[in-house]
Amino acid sequence: MKDWRWAFVGFLYFALALRIGAVELGRGQQTERISGSAGDVLEDDPVGSPVRTLNPEEADWFYTPVYTTCDLTPNGLPLPFKSPRMMRSAIQLISSNWPYWNRTEGADHFFIVPHDFGACFHYQEEKAIERGILHLLQRATLVQTFDTPRSIFVYFRGLFYDVGNDPEGGYYARGARASVWENFKDNPLFDISTEHPTTYYEDMQRAIFCLCPLGWAPWSPRLVEAVIFGCIPVIIADDIVLPFADAIPWEEIGVYVDEKDVPKLDNILTSIPPEVILRKQRLLANPSMKQAMLFPQPAQPGDAFHQILNGLARKLPHDKNVHLKSGEKILNWTAGPVGDLKPW
Repeated sequence: MKDWRWAFVGFLYFALALRIGAVELGRGQQTERISGSAGDVLEDDPVGSPVRTLNPEEADWFYTPVYTTCDLTPNGLPLPFKSPRMMRSAIQLISSNWPYWNRTEGADHFFIVPHDFGACFHYQEEKAIERGILHLLQRATLVQTFDTPRSIFVYFRGLFYDVGNDPEGGYYARGARASVWENFKDNPLFDISTEHPTTYYEDMQRAIFCLCPLGWAPWSPRLVEAVIFGCIPVIIADDIVLPFADAIPWEEIGVYVDEKDVPKLDNILTSIPPEVILRKQRLLANPSMKQAMLFPQPAQPGDAFHQILNGLARKLPHDKNVHLKSGEKILNWTAGPVGDLKPW
């Protein structure tokens, strides 16, 4: 791998960041407990690091330490509404005094974003969307340190009807998927479709609830995907037995909905208290949850391979009756359909 280096844009730090420290943080407020601390950390970490260079001509990246969330209210809360002006002033400063921004229009510069650039530039959603990301930053790299916002309430991609195998629609998913479509296709809380976009996994990361209905079989890979991407699985499959129950507390991280109750799915999910949702999301955020569903190479403690071994170990010791007595036979090798008896 090619070694890369970044240039810490010290001129910007002294020209702008210190002014912020003197004026905006003049109240003696600390940034350790606010989003601005992310910038402080990155400022301190590269000092003395081999990836840092003082020669801008050999730098691959330019770090621009503009701390937009260090502008605080008297109560010590971030006040990012001046951020667009602050960012524009910083860019104007470095572009008018040094050649590096102008060479790429910021494509090799990066900013730390400890907040949502759209939402946090205005408290009203409509205004925030209208503002969006600053035009001057369209070529720059924004390193986000905030969690991906979960803006989708209910998400599902897949078949609702299997016309080829069940033309009358009476058997596939025992009607549960058809019921989801018929009841909620026009509900704005439900992002459901048969289309499978290239952003499927990104969408799951932005969803609060991910539907995991049965298909022809009760189990679905969506259960695994939901756990991995931190989306609360909504399990619609009566009497399903889920894997690795000792490592994954399905009752605590998921929501079980009886197949007959699918028409009430919107009421069921919207009635879940926010604190319950947050508790489930915190559990899903535990790395051990994802680890238990994955097969990394080589195997790692707590992964799905070890969960299988643990499951086998729990079945030991074997019952003494598992061993046949001399001459005893239980299996009937001629039982079953004739086609099944043909050699492979």
